[in-house]
Amino acid sequence: MVAYLRYGILFLLLFTCASSCNLFTENNKRNIPIHFDLEAIQKRGYINALVDNNSISFFIYKGRPLGYEYELLSLLANHLNVKLKIHVTSGVNHAIEKLNNGEGDILAFPLTVTKSRKELVSFTRPHFHSQQVLVQRKPVEWRKLTLDQIEDSLIRNPIELIDKNVHVITGTSFQQRLDHLSEEIGGDINILTDTSNAMSESLIQKVAMGEIDYTVADRMTARVNAAYYPNLDIRTVLSVPQQIAWAVRKNAPDLTNAIDTWLGEIKKEPTFMVIFNRYFNSPRTSLMRMSSDYSSLGGSRLSRYDELIKGGANELGWDWRLLAALVYQESQFDPSGESWAGARGLMQLMPETAKQFGVTNRDDPVQSIKAGVKYLKYLDSLWAKTIEDPEERLKFVLASYNVGLSHVVDARNLARKNNLSTIHWEDNVEFFLIKKSDPEFYKDPVVEAGYCKCEEPVQYVSDVLNRFEEYKQHITG
Repeated sequence: MVAYLRYGILFLLLFTCASSCNLFTENNKRNIPIHFDLEAIQKRGYINALVDNNSISFFIYKGRPLGYEYELLSLLANHLNVKLKIHVTSGVNHAIEKLNNGEGDILAFPLTVTKSRKELVSFTRPHFHSQQVLVQRKPVEWRKLTLDQIEDSLIRNPIELIDKNVHVITGTSFQQRLDHLSEEIGGDINILTDTSNAMSESLIQKVAMGEIDYTVADRMTARVNAAYYPNLDIRTVLSVPQQIAWAVRKNAPDLTNAIDTWLGEIKKEPTFMVIFNRYFNSPRTSLMRMSSDYSSLGGSRLSRYDELIKGGANELGWDWRLLAALVYQESQFDPSGESWAGARGLMQLMPETAKQFGVTNRDDPVQSIKAGVKYLKYLDSLWAKTIEDPEERLKFVLASYNVGLSHVVDARNLARKNNLSTIHWEDNVEFFLIKKSDPEFYKDPVVEAGYCKCEEPVQYVSDVLNRFEEYKQHITG
């Protein structure tokens, strides 16, 4: 009897586990969104934005993050009173999956609004309207031909696409449009699909380079790329005007409403059109950015001082992009820049620090990087005595570089006195660094350096680390 009872319990456990596992699997298959709306995002303190990898949405230029989506997202984050965290991803289907499983809170792609996508996500108010166009290559030596000769070689009637190979990224609205177009013109278009994780502009580049003959893109993106590749023709329209919008999880109505309200307000202000024109109606500027060695769109450099920075990073044992993020935060790569407090040079050295590390000319990039690295090594060696975790120690080093060692030590002493961790930054030492502008805390006997308006170093740590993450997504290590 006991044996039967044991087998019965075992069967019940296995059945329960199997049912739970099947339910979990079914939830994954159905891509059920997590519940995480505006209130939870604001409580957490930051919004995760998924952006596309292209020349319009988000890129790095001379060390600075830029892009239509990026600039608007920055304004949105300020409006919601949260920080912005950017996550670059490719492929609409993959991005929707990330959105719904919580890896992102907003999908800031230039998405075409479709009925099938509405089943998976909620769309914000549209940003603008666009049309899908055929991207094709002008004939060889087109500059020597007449306009009529060029026109005769190009497809202008969609019927001419019958039996032609047209490449699109799988799962996109462009693939859907070609399916419908084949039905409308009464003949088969050979639709060849690329990987769903391919970059959105990769096929446009392949057309320009002669690797494929045709692809489809939205007119806005195509126009920007045509400025860079003048051998492209983008004048053949394949669709009616379509809405372009961002997406949010369907079960996040408060976030959707907040974004819609904000979009309605920002589109009435000159700021919106300034940003729009900067990326969609300035072909010369777009060409300059796309062809620059200092752009993640066409190069792999952040500044003219990359080699100096790489040498310093090797000495520190850092990823060079981390040191580059710090240098940008300090000086925006301007070797003669000076702060209100009298710090100068790429590493913004104060006179006392420069003297301590043998600098005779703070405007000299070589001396500035060399001394800044020595100072960072000194700070790291001090904090290494009590903070073993290198990721946590880095935050203490960055804060000390920005505001001075003594203020961070004070914050640590306050954390110890108030029974919080002295080896963890967020919500512990960071918390008391901010409190050093409050008399209750800066007059405490354990505080030696006194008053400090220390929101800046706290923000500094966050900005450097966020910029480092942005650099890692776009710049080769």
